[in-house]
Amino acid sequence: MPLTKIQSLGITDGTIVNADINASAAIAGTKLSGVNDAKAWVKFNGSGTVAISASFNVSSITDQATGQYEINFTTAMSDVNYSSVVSTSINFANTVIIMYTVATTTKLPIQVLIDNSGYTDPDSISAAIFR
Repeated sequence: MPLTKIQSLGITDGTIVNADINASAAIAGTKLSGVNDAKAWVKFNGSGTVAISASFNVSSITDQATGQYEINFTTAMSDVNYSSVVSTSINFANTVIIMYTVATTTKLPIQVLIDNSGYTDPDSISAAIFR
């Protein structure tokens, strides 16, 4: 016998419902939130006075020196085994190298070099951290 109607308890007709059959994620508002979401992300300007444009779970950026920054987390990571993706906006024809120094659960230090010849302050930096 084909299924012709689904009976619901309190779900209005026409409502779209997100469901996680494996219960590996939780629904937060209208967003499906799971273990693969970024644990922190930030976009900030790296030249002049460093300032955050937009962020999640990032409390501040520490400008250590030319091309050297620390991304400080609002809530610490569970351990240092997280992964990060960082990109920059620089108007140079040279190769840009982004290096990570010793990461901790509370901050991610990054360094931006041009052709391994010196540090530089990029116009903007974006970073996403996954765990």
